[in-house]
Amino acid sequence: MTNVFVCSGRDEVPRWQEAFAGAVRVGPDQARARVRAGDLAWVMSNLPGWLELVAGLRRQGATLVVMSYLPSSREAFQALDAGARGYVHALSPPELFRQVELVTTHQGIWVPPELLARVVGGTFQALGGEARLQDDVLAELTERERAVALAVARGESNKEVARRLDITERTVKAHLGAVFRKLGIRDRMQLVLRLSHQSISLADPGQ
Repeated sequence: MTNVFVCSGRDEVPRWQEAFAGAVRVGPDQARARVRAGDLAWVMSNLPGWLELVAGLRRQGATLVVMSYLPSSREAFQALDAGARGYVHALSPPELFRQVELVTTHQGIWVPPELLARVVGGTFQALGGEARLQDDVLAELTERERAVALAVARGESNKEVARRLDITERTVKAHLGAVFRKLGIRDRMQLVLRLSHQSISLADPGQ
């Protein structure tokens, strides 16, 4: 597997090379010929036609991560919808790039924690939201755990849940951990899929 960074000529970030000594940097036209099945292609979102490029490289069998200088929830949705398995700030530290590589090449999804809540909430609504919810899914949860689970599924951050329920963020994390254990899941996205009666394995950078 080769890490291929697809960017314009002005995008030369030293930390990319620090993260992966054998990384290759190419332009969008070169990428279509250079990227092979099994490669991890990191595509800059400031490139014209980056969405089509991501979709095309995905069809060639590559794993895709989109990088942005100005990450946004809207762009994250576009990247994932085009077939990317990751979305990350282009100036992230080398250690984080290596974490993204590990997650995405093992069939996981990587989204920055600050955007994860919005992605989760959007997914929940796209799958039918609370209209699809059945009481048996949350039957074994306490009233407070149920409130936390539904707030998280709607896309609220731990801070927002804490403010809404008048509890500390630490307590929110404790309740969320209990929800995960009782439902046999490991992350927020799996919570949404369980509530929506779906089944899939995704990676969450954290609670």
